[in-house]
Amino acid sequence: MSKRSKLILKISLSGLFLALAMVLPFLTGQIPEIGSMLSPMHIPVLICGFICGWQYGLAVGFISPLLRFIMFGMPPFYPVGLAMSFELATYGALSGLLFILLVKKNLKNIFSIYITLVISMLIGRIVWGVVRYFIAVLDQTMVFTFNAFMAGAFISAWPGIILHLILIPAILIALEKANFLNKLSNVDIKEVELEKQI
Repeated sequence: MSKRSKLILKISLSGLFLALAMVLPFLTGQIPEIGSMLSPMHIPVLICGFICGWQYGLAVGFISPLLRFIMFGMPPFYPVGLAMSFELATYGALSGLLFILLVKKNLKNIFSIYITLVISMLIGRIVWGVVRYFIAVLDQTMVFTFNAFMAGAFISAWPGIILHLILIPAILIALEKANFLNKLSNVDIKEVELEKQI
């Protein structure tokens, strides 16, 4: 695939992932008990980083909450949507960067996917907490404690964390078996695997 074709495909896929980020919350919203806890917007952003690269993942992640607020009024821009923008931008950027770095380090793809996913989700949640903390510092009407961080980032988010750890690797492994991940990647995964054998 030529560089131009690859670029066009990455831009098109990024648009698709952005559209999915707009639509998926409507689907999970039909599950009243845990719908909001599934973090549906995170899924296309993380996959975008893996497939299209860190630049596209960062852009789709940052734009998604803001665009969804403009279009549908949810999530509220301040402070939720603003903090989410930085969180999702971190997810998209790290999933793109770490996956390629780990593949280049000759780590098997399945391990690369899981390690990348866990680190991206962890650091993304820390970034969310830091942004919420600074918002609370600047806006004295808000309070953001460590307990609020733990509750928002981990305790109430556990259904989404489990879903992401199951669903995203399954999608990426299926795309890799179809040779789709290799076609778009900036590093030839098959060449890396051949180097391992030599």
